[in-house]
Amino acid sequence: MKIISSVRTRLIELRRPRRADAGMSTSEYAMGTIAACAFAAVLYKVVTSEVVSTALQSTIGKALDVPF
Repeated sequence: MKIISSVRTRLIELRRPRRADAGMSTSEYAMGTIAACAFAAVLYKVVTSEVVSTALQSTIGKALDVPF
């Protein structure tokens, strides 16, 4: 009888929805913020580089010189 009771208890536990993780902890927020800042710094350096700036100016120049 004890085995049936434990099986029944386990089935009830499996049917209950588990509580989802409500969010990040403070350390996870800190690491996420640091990663986002590092990504933003790298992206800023890439976009403001001479190669990308020249390519953007060339693309915009070509787009504005297209005859209608």
